[in-house]
Amino acid sequence: MAMDVVDYEIFGNEMQYVEIELDPGEAAIGEAGAMMMMQQGIEMDTVFGDGSAQQGGLFGKLLGAGKRLLTGESLFTTVFHNEGNGKRRVAFAAPYPGKIVAVDLAELGGTLMCQKDSFLCAARGVSLGIAFQKKLGAGLFGGEGFIMQKLDGDGMAFVHAGGTLLVKDLAPGEVLRVDTGCVVAFQPSVDFDIQYVGKIKTALFGGEGLFFATLQGPGRVWLQSLPLSRLANRIVMAAPAAGGGGREEGSLLGGLGNILDGDR
Repeated sequence: MAMDVVDYEIFGNEMQYVEIELDPGEAAIGEAGAMMMMQQGIEMDTVFGDGSAQQGGLFGKLLGAGKRLLTGESLFTTVFHNEGNGKRRVAFAAPYPGKIVAVDLAELGGTLMCQKDSFLCAARGVSLGIAFQKKLGAGLFGGEGFIMQKLDGDGMAFVHAGGTLLVKDLAPGEVLRVDTGCVVAFQPSVDFDIQYVGKIKTALFGGEGLFFATLQGPGRVWLQSLPLSRLANRIVMAAPAAGGGGREEGSLLGGLGNILDGDR
């Protein structure tokens, strides 16, 4: 399917959203539940898999849906197409604090590897596939798991990074060691692997886990400072109702303070 060339604007700081401008007949695909608003004239259809597989018959639809199921995403993708006479806009919002990354796949050679839950939206024609980690260590112990999401095409795609975004271009042979959850995306030319931290004491008491990711250039990598898993763990730790400790950060009142200030 031919790629739609779309214009876009990203708004906000900590909680961002992206507005995509569609000419008549153009369309964008969005992750289920990501849509924020759309102007009159834009119609939406829920389809199996991604919007690029709809011309492939029943088998193509089932294959596209199966790929998304393997990556832990919804079986369905929503396609937003402009049926009006003029330009129309549709907006997609980030699911938690962070930055929206606009990626022109044509400039990256047509493919981008990203973690399973980072995809937000894209121009129609971008294919959402899967990529299996070639190395057993990366598959078993990498925070991204054995299966990652692969975006193919030559259009615009938008992914979300939690917290602050770091974009780094690695030279050939240059190695970067990263917390496994902080990897957002990387070019296929980057070699992704998992390494053991090396010391038992560091692994048990360092708080950084048993393994970290190694990214070896050449290629571009996108990193995030606040993985969703880390944010969720901190919320659970601070929520007594969810089994957390409800730490008072030095307060002598402890549980009594919670009662007095209305937390319980």
